[in-house]
Amino acid sequence: MAFPGMGGMGAGQGGADAQRMQEQQMVKYMQAAMESCPSKLVLAGGMGFGLGGLFGVFMASMRYDTPLSAGMPGGVGSQITDMPVREQLRIGFKDMGRSAYSTAKNFGYIGAVFAGSECAIEGLRAKNDLANGVAAGCFTGGFLARNAGPQAMAFGCAGFAAFSAAIDAYMRMPSDDRASDPII
Repeated sequence: MAFPGMGGMGAGQGGADAQRMQEQQMVKYMQAAMESCPSKLVLAGGMGFGLGGLFGVFMASMRYDTPLSAGMPGGVGSQITDMPVREQLRIGFKDMGRSAYSTAKNFGYIGAVFAGSECAIEGLRAKNDLANGVAAGCFTGGFLARNAGPQAMAFGCAGFAAFSAAIDAYMRMPSDDRASDPII
């Protein structure tokens, strides 16, 4: 009789080996999928969209600290404080949703462009180092400013490259956290 975890004899051992092989194969497939450029692009775009939506809701909610006037439905020059509460909430939530969606689209677009360019550069260079992120940041900044002219593209390239270098350098720093070290 074989107990779980004790190793067994006979037919039970073959089933456990087959299951272990299948699990290892599944892990390999999942790692290959996560390392592919299309999945990185979709993941970065989706995460950027979600983060942008949260950021947009937060920023839109901060705009209603002071009374708004002019251009609001309900008359020229009328203040939002003169409207019924229900109407104020309706206008506020509609504007908040519009702002959140717009910010989410922008963050998702930037995340997808950056992740796609970084993955392509990494594939071409066959290295995983700081230069990939800097080059991808430069490409992303220039690409986003392409309609504003060459000077804006140069500033966008420099700004995104510097930001990417700073974040990447910080993320690659060795950890001094003793709690995360398994051997104390």
